[in-house]
Amino acid sequence: MTNLTKIVSVVLVAAALTACNSVRPLQQPNVSSQPTATEVVATEFKRVPAPAGEPIIIAVYGFRDLTGQRKSSSNISSFSTAVTQGADAYLVKSLLDVGNGQWFTVVERGGLDNLLKERQMVKQTREIYDGENAKLLPAMSLAGVILEGGIIDYNSNVRTGGTGARMLGIGPYTQYSEDVVVINMRLVSVRTGEVLLSVNVEKKILSTSDGVTALKFFNQETRAFEFDTGQVFNEPGNYALRSAIEQGVVEIIKQGETKGLWKYKQAEKK
Repeated sequence: MTNLTKIVSVVLVAAALTACNSVRPLQQPNVSSQPTATEVVATEFKRVPAPAGEPIIIAVYGFRDLTGQRKSSSNISSFSTAVTQGADAYLVKSLLDVGNGQWFTVVERGGLDNLLKERQMVKQTREIYDGENAKLLPAMSLAGVILEGGIIDYNSNVRTGGTGARMLGIGPYTQYSEDVVVINMRLVSVRTGEVLLSVNVEKKILSTSDGVTALKFFNQETRAFEFDTGQVFNEPGNYALRSAIEQGVVEIIKQGETKGLWKYKQAEKK
């Protein structure tokens, strides 16, 4: 077996071992078996106590990207946004699902023009066929509060770093970077226009890169063999954004109960 063949064999074995070790989630399993912050939010989102009265009718007109942030790129000018432009879909879903769907009745406002056009078509069609006896559509539900806000900040590479080690020119390395997304939610009274509640939620977005490098000289150091392999795992930004929105909805409910805007349903005494 030639020196080059030996070097290639050693490098391939090291790369295989490193790849096996590097396939892991961004958040390492908690040795103490304590739930992570994300798991706590998810559990709390489902187990919010039920409201004492009827579900609150709420309107969402939009939940926009207010950052103007573009995706970071080291060698090209990117016109893609760093965060989704459809965050209002996550917000509506969260309002419908929080506390097993007992807290909010969401009325359509994002597509209000389409809704009004459809109702007008129904009205006109009924008048054509039924004349004066045409049955009127029921009145649309009116919201008592509006949930305003949006994505107010996005910072790339807030924290970066990595580690690596080589022995005889062969060794693994790990690099990471951390982004931060911040959202704001405001609960506004339709009757008075007063901002009843306001919350800010911050979430981290992590990315890691793992690999192995090798640099060996052979034939009396007249020739060099270089090898580099790796993999990158980027945590989906939409996952962090959805988690932040869910936490914001939970905080809105908590603050509203504290300020007396609504009450939790009391557990029935046995």
